[in-house]
Amino acid sequence: MGESEYYHIFNRGVDKRQIFSNDADRWRFLTLLCVLQGEDSFPQIGRIVPFVKSSSFDNEIFNGVIKTKYVELVSFCLMPNHFHLKIRELKEGGVSKFMQRLLGAYTKYFNIRYGRTGHLFGSRFHAVHIDSNEYLNYLSAYIHLNPRELKEWRGKEIKYPWSSFQDVAFKNRWGTFLNTSIILDQFATGAEYKKFVEDTPIKELRENLPKECQKFEF
Repeated sequence: MGESEYYHIFNRGVDKRQIFSNDADRWRFLTLLCVLQGEDSFPQIGRIVPFVKSSSFDNEIFNGVIKTKYVELVSFCLMPNHFHLKIRELKEGGVSKFMQRLLGAYTKYFNIRYGRTGHLFGSRFHAVHIDSNEYLNYLSAYIHLNPRELKEWRGKEIKYPWSSFQDVAFKNRWGTFLNTSIILDQFATGAEYKKFVEDTPIKELRENLPKECQKFEF
């Protein structure tokens, strides 16, 4: 993987099982997404979750992460049995290191919480290089429209709390832990991006993504 390059990262539960059972699981994963971007270690992640939930990122506990970041999160979507991330690698080997820490830490949490053992994810994470602005835009729409798989969120994807759609279109909830500028730089406004996402036919999205990404179709 190359430094300063962008990647689409995705994975799902072993045997397509759920990897997020409730909001507590999703908040844990999102907290890990934030704090593992840098070299700092947090032995008691549970104590950090409330700061993430309240968007209190100006707290000094995050200073070490910000100063030592080796990846940058650009967009995300958490679904019941899989997730999508768009990540920029800031230091060589950063994506692999970040994903190893992320999946390892979350699996450990999940197994302890639910009294299980063994693998949580079906395979090593998938990473597809993003090599053009067109690909980046279509991928962003694909990621942010994933919630339409869920009947209760179809047509309301912009309100889905477990994706970065609203952060790009409206207000970024995650501060320096989510860089929305790479997407917004392609559009005049967040509202224009929202329109692009909602108006792009699903067929067109699929046709402009690599086949490997389509393993996680709507």
